[in-house]
Amino acid sequence: MNILVIGSGGREHALAWKLAQSPHTHRLWVAPGNAGIPLERCGGSGREAECVPIAADDLAGLLRFAEEERPDLTVVGPDNPLSLGIVDRFQQAGFRIWGPNQRAAQFEWSKAFTQNFMAVHGVPTAESGVFTDAHSAKRFAAHLGGRCAVKADGLALGKGVLLTQSMEEAERAIEDIMLRRVFGGAGAQVVIQELLEGIEVSLHALCDGHVAKLFPTSQDHKRAYDQDEGPNTGGMGTFSPAPFLTEDELLDAARKILEPWQRGCTAEGINFRGIIYPGVMLTANGPKVLEFNARFGDPETQVYLTRLENDLVELLNASVDGTLRHVELRWSTHASVCVVMASEGYPGAYERGRVITGLESVAALPNVKVFHAGTGRAGEEFVTNGGRVLGVTAWAPTLSEAQESAYAAVDLIQFEGRHFRRDIAAKALGHGPLFA
Repeated sequence: MNILVIGSGGREHALAWKLAQSPHTHRLWVAPGNAGIPLERCGGSGREAECVPIAADDLAGLLRFAEEERPDLTVVGPDNPLSLGIVDRFQQAGFRIWGPNQRAAQFEWSKAFTQNFMAVHGVPTAESGVFTDAHSAKRFAAHLGGRCAVKADGLALGKGVLLTQSMEEAERAIEDIMLRRVFGGAGAQVVIQELLEGIEVSLHALCDGHVAKLFPTSQDHKRAYDQDEGPNTGGMGTFSPAPFLTEDELLDAARKILEPWQRGCTAEGINFRGIIYPGVMLTANGPKVLEFNARFGDPETQVYLTRLENDLVELLNASVDGTLRHVELRWSTHASVCVVMASEGYPGAYERGRVITGLESVAALPNVKVFHAGTGRAGEEFVTNGGRVLGVTAWAPTLSEAQESAYAAVDLIQFEGRHFRRDIAAKALGHGPLFA
C-alpha cells in the first residue's frame, strides 16, 4: 500500500514509524512532516519515508497531491484538518481516508457541542455552562466560587484551557479568552466547568462506527514545569500504563463513558470512525469526562505505539471498513515513558534554528526511540523548528526502568535553551519532585 500521513509533529512521526513497520507499506508520504521522518523505511519496500511540503490545513493542496499520487490510504494526525472537513473532501473525491468526518470531529472542535452532548446523553462530566458573553460567564464562575476550568470553545492547539482558583483569576481568564481573544476566534464562546479534583488519565478507543476498542491507560502532563506548575502546553510527556485503575476499573470507566457516548452517536446519526480520546478525571464520585478529542493524543501516541503489537495498517483499515469487531488489540506488557524536550520559552515565544546534538548516541540505545516534532535540517545538522522539539520515548519491563531509560537518553541530547520536565511518571512511582 501507498500511504499518506497528514501532520508534522511527534504524533505523526510515531504514526509514520509504526505504519512503516508494516509489510503492507510500500511507500509512505508525510505532509508536511519533519526532519526525523525520512529516517524511517517502509517494511514492504525498504524505501525511505518522504516528506511533502504541503501544510496540514491546505486541504486543496493535499487533495491535489492525492489526485497525482493516488495513495491507497490517507491517515489524518492533527485536529485542524479534521475540523476543516478533510475526511469529507477526500471521500467525496473517492479516496480512502482514516479519521472522523467533520460532523464527528465536532467532539473536539466545539467544546460547547460536546458539553451539551454529554448532558443530553448521560456521559458523566463536571457541572458546566456554555456562554457567549463575558458577564454571564463571570456570573457562573461566581456560582462555582472561582474554581473553574475556563475553555475556549474552538481549537487552540491544546492550550485553550485556563484553570483558576479564585474569582479574580476566573474573571481574568474569561476576559483573556472572550475580550482580549488570546486564543483568537476560538474564544468567541466559552465553556466553564467546575474544577474537578482527582487523578487525570487519558483514555483512547479505536472506533469504526459500530464498536469502540479500548486502549490501555496513559497519563499526560500538560503543565510546562515540574510539580504541575506553569502554563498549559500541548503535552510535556506521558507514560503508559497508568496504575491508577485496575483492569476492572478501566472497563467500568469505559462502560460509564463510552457506552452512553456510543448510544448518543447512534441517536444523533454520528458515524464516528477514528480515535475517540476522552480526558478523564478520576474523582471521589467516579470517572468524569473533562473533554473529548477526536484524534490520537500527542504525546500519548508515542507511548501507545511503542506498546502496540498489532499491525497498524491493518487496524486502521478495519476502522475505515467497519470491521473492528473481528480484531483483538494486542499490547506489550512493557511500560513506556515519553519525555518531551521543548524550546526555550515554550509554550510562549521561542527561537528556531538551534543545533541539536546527541541524536546518534541515543539511536544506538536499545528500546529507545526519539520521535521528532519541531525539527528541521540545516545542512547535515538537525535544528529546532518548533516549540515541542523531540519526544524521547523508552520502553522496559517496569515503569521505573522505562523512566530511567528515557531520562538517560534525554541527558545525551543537547540544544541551547532546551527544557523538559524531570517528573514524568513520578505520580505513578511515588517519587520525584511531585512527592518531595
